[in-house]
Amino acid sequence: MEKRIISDALEYIVSEHGEKAPNVVYKGKLENQRRIAVKRFNRMAWPDARQRKQDWLVSSATRDWSICLVAVVKMMRGCLWAEYMPNETLAKHLFHWETQPMKWAMRLRVVLHLAQALEYCTSKGRALYHDLNAYRILFDEDGNPRISTFGLMKNSRDGKSYSTNLAFTPPEYLRTGRVTPESVIYSFGTLLLDLLSGKHIPPSHALDLIRDRNLQMLTDSCLEGQLSDDATELVRLASRCLQSEPRERPNPKSLVASLTPLQKETEVPSFVLMGIPNSTCCSPLSPLGEACSRRDLTAIHEVLENIGYKDDGMTNELSFQMWTDQMQETLDSKKKGDSAFKQKDFRTTIECYSQFIDVGTMVSPTIFARRGLSYLMNDMPQEALNDAMQAQVISPIWHIASYLQAAALSWTMKHKQH
Repeated sequence: MEKRIISDALEYIVSEHGEKAPNVVYKGKLENQRRIAVKRFNRMAWPDARQRKQDWLVSSATRDWSICLVAVVKMMRGCLWAEYMPNETLAKHLFHWETQPMKWAMRLRVVLHLAQALEYCTSKGRALYHDLNAYRILFDEDGNPRISTFGLMKNSRDGKSYSTNLAFTPPEYLRTGRVTPESVIYSFGTLLLDLLSGKHIPPSHALDLIRDRNLQMLTDSCLEGQLSDDATELVRLASRCLQSEPRERPNPKSLVASLTPLQKETEVPSFVLMGIPNSTCCSPLSPLGEACSRRDLTAIHEVLENIGYKDDGMTNELSFQMWTDQMQETLDSKKKGDSAFKQKDFRTTIECYSQFIDVGTMVSPTIFARRGLSYLMNDMPQEALNDAMQAQVISPIWHIASYLQAAALSWTMKHKQH
């Protein structure tokens, strides 16, 4: 069934090197018309199936809309499903633009979002990002920059995986064959050079230009009249990131602190700066989406209660199972949980649904969603996130699971701020 789902969803290859790419990327569409990118990984990417599953779970959780990581949707049969980004890569907009070069204000926004994403990943124990480069930065429907989560899924936890051209490789990798968190900062420095110059300049050549104070050769001629002292600050920051000694490079937190004051035209939407049409400005959120964006748990409860099990496909299964005596106790737990959920007795809801889930005979994304909301009601956002993720594992295209993940992540970030 999984093989048929994948086959039906895929439309065509979007990998730069087509079918010859080691890990082919396809563009696809789910039954609900949601656009996705599906990356088929080489078997050697994860020799250990258990680590493959763990990497997917961590990458699914390591995302927050405010810092612009591409959302992981599903891992199935060696394929990673993720959001499709319709507005090309940073490399396309910098090196191969057709209508207009990227404005300086947008370039500054990109590097800040990238630094914020690295800071977030580091805080989640994912400081290693595989082969960070301009092809890993994509733009969503609103023109906002997103970092491909595929870079977190490269089995690079041991620090042995790196594929960039040697001219752009961190010097410590050439010495030891290992990548460290400081190596990611080095790659960030090469991205700063890309954004400054509009070209993919080898770091050694760029550092020579900086030492000779030949900054005119380093800056993009398309930016004439847009640059000021902030360009000098970006050159200084790039030099720090490209230090040959890893411990002398800044960390993601200091990058964010340095880049935040440089931002320009912050009130202008990204799609305006990028000169691309915005397809979502007239698309209102669903009632559940609105409730999640407001963190309105009462409204979320009302939506889930009204939907019931319509999206679950579980009703028919339960009516069949009711004929067996051994299932009666399990069904009783579900009924008690349903009643408690309706009465807003969320502690009892958690207890009863947990009894149902622990039996393991039947699976229900709705029950995981309801228990997840009950966890939020009891101020347990991490447990809520785990249940929302499990609901999406069971039903990859179920929008409610995605909304609840966003709500749980938002609640988690709120707790950390306090």
